[in-house]
Amino acid sequence: MIAMLTPEKATVFAWIDEHRARLSDWHLVIWNYAEPAWREYRSAAFYVELLRKEGFEVEAGSATMPTAFRARWGRGRPVLATYAEYDAVPGMSQAPVPQRKPREGFHRWAAGHTDPHSALGIAALAGVLSAKAAMERHGLRGTIELFGEPAEKVCGSKPIHAAHGYYDDLDAAVSFHPTSLPALANTVVWDTHCGAYWSKIYTFECEAPETWGSAGTREGTNNPHTVARAPAALDAVCLMYTTTKYTKEAMLPHRGTWTLNEFVLVAGQATSDNLAPTVSQIQYAWRCPSVELAERIEAVLDENARHVAAITHCTLRDGWVSKTRVGLPNHAMAEITYRNLALAGPPAFSEEARAFARKIQRTLGLEPMADPFLPEIQELTPPEVGEARLRQALPPWQTHYTSDDYVEYTWHAPTARLYVGRPML
Repeated sequence: MIAMLTPEKATVFAWIDEHRARLSDWHLVIWNYAEPAWREYRSAAFYVELLRKEGFEVEAGSATMPTAFRARWGRGRPVLATYAEYDAVPGMSQAPVPQRKPREGFHRWAAGHTDPHSALGIAALAGVLSAKAAMERHGLRGTIELFGEPAEKVCGSKPIHAAHGYYDDLDAAVSFHPTSLPALANTVVWDTHCGAYWSKIYTFECEAPETWGSAGTREGTNNPHTVARAPAALDAVCLMYTTTKYTKEAMLPHRGTWTLNEFVLVAGQATSDNLAPTVSQIQYAWRCPSVELAERIEAVLDENARHVAAITHCTLRDGWVSKTRVGLPNHAMAEITYRNLALAGPPAFSEEARAFARKIQRTLGLEPMADPFLPEIQELTPPEVGEARLRQALPPWQTHYTSDDYVEYTWHAPTARLYVGRPML
């Protein structure tokens, strides 16, 4: 069912048409900033300044996060929220050309927008500004909020906003994302929301290498060059890496879509090759369709770290980067959001966009197509149809898939997860 085009909704569409060029310019600003997680200082400042000019009450640095914010406008209830993300992905610097080339003045390993969060954030901004215009023109009561959510790539800000109570007074929320799955293009999630994402850093420190048992002679015991050196922190991070690779096979059954990834943050702090490395760090991040599976992975990692620290004469500290829960579906929100999406219709791509896509196909050695874009991204997908497509690749018992920290909103207010097609070849 398609929603009715009321005068209020007509005002929203008219506002977007009138400001289309302005929105595109704003998007390019964020796209060119391309700041990675927790470092989105210019991007956050851009939103804060713009929203204040538009009449919003803005709290910058919300929930102790320097690059987060909360913007509010209106009065009374309902309180409706959405959010902007603006973190870019390291190693994805790309100029707007149909072949691989970093942006001017950057190397290829610099950050770039791929999801793209640049478009995600400006689209959410367009939503709240057009809603504000309709509320002002038609005398609608209510409050709209736009959260600035940094560091989505590490599921960073939303659990922190939630823990500080920022979502407690919300009546409803919309989570928007340019689609990453053709099965979920131009639709709203029905049942299978994102699962849990947990991430933890293990720090190994060799604070007293001199207390390691010496194999030196009596006359050499006081000379660090003649004693057996402690295994220390570098060996600790290497052992943690390899031990977890071995035990990964025994963490969970080989079913469902769970993943475990690692990144070595500090590798020994080697400033002298004849001294025991004093500190090392490794970060693990895991995605699971349930909290119970996430807890099992954590238990194995903790046990590995404890044994590795003992073997290498190190002390152990661990600290959380993020923990999210699994998303909760809300069919009423999904239905009403999809009806309004149907009123807007799917994306329509210009011939200029298609010509650019054909150039990419040529670069890839493919024969250019009349329409290089996937048909799914140009069609509406009813939520139940998208759900059925998605579940074709999932076992019946699995109720959640992939990860994103928007799920924190679902535990505080009825939330719709909206996906809109983006250019995909």
